[in-house]
Amino acid sequence: MEIIYSLIGAIGTVIGIVITYLTFVRSRDKTIRKEAEQHGVISTQLNSISKGIDDIRVDMKVHEKQMNRMNEQLIRVDEGMKSAHKRIDKLEGKK
Repeated sequence: MEIIYSLIGAIGTVIGIVITYLTFVRSRDKTIRKEAEQHGVISTQLNSISKGIDDIRVDMKVHEKQMNRMNEQLIRVDEGMKSAHKRIDKLEGKK
């Protein structure tokens, strides 16, 4: 009778070990899937941020070109205004 109880105990132990191993494998697979999903989300977010930064750089270059053009126009207007003042001063001096 003792042999039967020992055999039942051994079978129970083996079944417990198998169930524990299967639970471990299943949990490990879930963890791997969750990590892969998180990496995918992070990668997507980083790509989105990178695209946004590239767009900002393009916008900044456009604004810089516009500022340079406006600065050149301002210089030309200022030079024209100085020239006009000199001509006005000459005309006032002739009267």
